[in-house]
Amino acid sequence: MALSIEPPLRAMARPRTGRARLPRMAEIVADALRDSILSGEITVLPRLEALIDRFEVGPPAVREAMRILETEGLITMRRGNVGGADVHLPTPDRVAYMVSLVLQAKSAELGDVGAALRQLEPLCAAMCAARADRGETVVPELGRILEEQADAVGDVPRTLRIVDRFHEAIVIGCGNETMVLMVGALERVWAGHASAVYDRVEVEAPTPSVWKASLREHERLLAAIERGDPRAGELALKHLEATHAYMSTVDERRIVTASLTAARWA
Repeated sequence: MALSIEPPLRAMARPRTGRARLPRMAEIVADALRDSILSGEITVLPRLEALIDRFEVGPPAVREAMRILETEGLITMRRGNVGGADVHLPTPDRVAYMVSLVLQAKSAELGDVGAALRQLEPLCAAMCAARADRGETVVPELGRILEEQADAVGDVPRTLRIVDRFHEAIVIGCGNETMVLMVGALERVWAGHASAVYDRVEVEAPTPSVWKASLREHERLLAAIERGDPRAGELALKHLEATHAYMSTVDERRIVTASLTAARWA
C-alpha cells in the first residue's frame, strides 16, 4: 500500500531556516511511519531510497527512524538486496512480555502479580455480568470452553490451556479494551509462570478431584454471568483465591522472569 505523507509533515521534515539536529529529524520520520503502521495504512515499508525521497531527509535520519521502529517491535528489517522492512502490529503477547520485563527489573514476585489479578479479574467478571448483550457475546464462548474443560479432566497440560482460555475469555468479555489489554497482560505473565511450575518434576500436580472442583467453580461463575448477577465478581474472587493458594504453597515467591512469559505465549 502506498505511503502518503501530509504536506505539514514535509514542512516539519525540512525546516525553512537552519537545520534540525539528526535525532529530531529521525523522530519526525519515525512518528509519521508509526502512525501509518498503527492506522493500517502500510503493511510493508519501502526501501531506504524511497523513504529518503518521500521525507526529503538524509539517509542517517531515515536509518535512525528505522532503528527506533525496530526497537519498538513495529518492524523487522530485511537485509541484503531485497531491502525494506516487514511491519508488525502490536500484540497482547508483546505487551505481556514488556510488562514481565519491567516486573523482572523491579524484582517483583509472582505473588505480586497474583494480588493484582485478584483485584482486577473480578471486576472483569462483574462487567461481563452487567453487559446487556452477554447472552450473545460472553456466555456462549464461556460455555464452549467449559465443555472442553469437562472433557479434559485428568489431562493436566490440556486442562491448563483450557483454564487459561477461560480466564482470558472473562477478561475479553468485559468489553473494555484497556482492561482487556492490561489485565490480559497480567494473565499471560501468571499463566507462563504457572506452566513452568506444573512442568517441574518435583511439583505434584493437582488431582482430578481438584480439577473437577475448579470446573464446578467455573460453572457457578458462568451461571452468575448468564443471569446478570453482580455477585459474579465475588465468585471470581473466591475462585482466584483458591487457585492462587496452591501456587502460594509452591512457587509464589519466584521472581517474575520474562523468559517464562515469552516461552508460554511463543
